[in-house]
Amino acid sequence: MKSLYVTSVERYSGKTAVCLTLGKHFQMDGYKVGYLKPLSLQPWMLGGRVADEDAAFVKEILDLNVEPWELSPVVLTTDLLQEHLSSNGEIDHMPKVRKAFETAAETQDILLLEGGGSLREGYVVGLPTPQVAHDLGSEILAIIKFRDQIRLLDDALTAFTRLGDSLSGIIINRVPAVVKDFVNDLAVPFLESRGIPIFGVLPEAHTLAALTVNDLVDVLDAEILTKYYRPQSMVENLTVGAMTAEAALSRFRRYPLKAVITGGDRTDIQLAALETSTTCLVLTGNLHPSPLILRQAEEFGVAVLLVRSNTMETVEKIETIYGKTRLGQTKKLELFQTLLNENVDFEKLYKAIGI
Repeated sequence: MKSLYVTSVERYSGKTAVCLTLGKHFQMDGYKVGYLKPLSLQPWMLGGRVADEDAAFVKEILDLNVEPWELSPVVLTTDLLQEHLSSNGEIDHMPKVRKAFETAAETQDILLLEGGGSLREGYVVGLPTPQVAHDLGSEILAIIKFRDQIRLLDDALTAFTRLGDSLSGIIINRVPAVVKDFVNDLAVPFLESRGIPIFGVLPEAHTLAALTVNDLVDVLDAEILTKYYRPQSMVENLTVGAMTAEAALSRFRRYPLKAVITGGDRTDIQLAALETSTTCLVLTGNLHPSPLILRQAEEFGVAVLLVRSNTMETVEKIETIYGKTRLGQTKKLELFQTLLNENVDFEKLYKAIGI
């Protein structure tokens, strides 16, 4: 049995997406695949038990014959943290992790382990990724999300420095088209010359970072003013309508499938948005729009959401989830699977982890 620990330098880099799509790929190649998240910082009540937030989705996608709460042996709740701190950090959680690892590995060919949100997590309870992976004898795959040219190189070198010989290689994620040549022609050869294998470079796909109208309703606690709307309609861009109508129209035309955030009293901005590719209007300040806006929005299939917060507060709420949506949608998972199949050297990856 082989185990592969998938981690990243920072949060929201694509670890869960990689775990799920790798798992599906392994399964299609005939391997029996298991999954475990040794430490979860995302507690979720499921069937009266504490589980990881993504556990049910992972179980469904990989068709695992286990209960969701069995997929993460240590879920760090407020109570568990307080208990750990009260003991002066003397509680050893590793035996519980090791037992779950051994149970999950039974009858499997490959066990996928998902690390914490970043390499900084887990130290307070004695379960940092480097130590857990080493103790379990797992190979490590690091996901590096492209931010900018320098940060890409520093993040990759940081992963190599902190993970050492346990690092089997790296997948670079969300690379914009404008820097593709830099990454492939300069960054990858540089990193590989430093002894860091690169298994693949995944291009940026805006659809993967997109939100749905329902996501916005949930995070904003919004009132839906349109009678008919599509809750799963995608929002790929966010635009704040705080300019003149003429300037807004020019800007709106450049951004398709967008959410326009503006005051409920800005009828001119709302009309401009409805003339372009707009998924929804988010009206701030608890100000209801004119009946004209609602009639046109209904006609065009554009959702109109009303929120109590002001525009700045609304933008800040959306930014807490924008670009960080987990792969809870089958279409997103299928797209990511395609990206992985087209851009990852699986022969090189398989060889590195010994399968």
